Amino acid sequence: FVTAIMLSAICVVDMFARRLQIQEQLTTQIAESIMAVTNALGVGVIIEAQHMCMMMRGVEKQNSATKTSAMLGSFRSDARTRDEFLALLRMSPR
Repeated sequence: FVTAIMLSAICVVDMFARRLQIQEQLTTQIAESIMAVTNALGVGVIIEAQHMCMMMRGVEKQNSATKTSAMLGSFRSDARTRDEFLALLRMSPR
């Protein structure tokens, strides 16, 4: 079941990422969509992205990345659930 959600989440990311928008809005839209479709008690989404505008002009930081997160339901209201989620992310290889 988790694999099916992961594959569906990739499709959701592709769908929303095609639109011109800021990363914070993208993160929230993905979380809200997953929550609505799965009826989950909570959803946590973290996006780490490299932006060409930061790499090519302005800041000119070649390896800079921007992280955004959206926590809904139990991930927002229950600190233990949120902490466990974030700890699992720190443990996973990149």
